[in-house]
Amino acid sequence: MIRKLKSGEYRLYSRKKDPKTGKRRNLGTFSTRKKAEAHERAVQFFKRGG
Repeated sequence: MIRKLKSGEYRLYSRKKDPKTGKRRNLGTFSTRKKAEAHERAVQFFKRGG
């Protein structure tokens, strides 16, 4: 899940909320949406035991 920050950067959040904090985990901040989307795909790949 990608959100745009006020600074113009994009931050990648986990899809599920973290049970400990009740918030979504920050999975990285990227300068462009394209970079964030590419990283999101990589994260999904590794989750499946890539």
